[in-house]
Amino acid sequence: MPKKVKSPRRSTLKKKVTTPCPFCEKLRDPDYKDYKILRVYLSDRSKILGKDRTGVCSRHQRILSREIKRARYLGLLPFIAEV
Repeated sequence: MPKKVKSPRRSTLKKKVTTPCPFCEKLRDPDYKDYKILRVYLSDRSKILGKDRTGVCSRHQRILSREIKRARYLGLLPFIAEV
């Protein structure tokens, strides 16, 4: 059996740089009434952005998505982007 030859190009793992969550810094949870702040966490297509793109911790990402959905239900935020 032939020996397996390792590839000369090895992927180097980069250390992930974490920034503090904006909601943890302010010691305040997101609220559905602050729809102007919640709009920052929506894409141009009105989709909720992931925590890897927003820099929000897991706990606040769950709270954030719940509050965005509440604001949508009350009509403060759009469900879809305006065409």
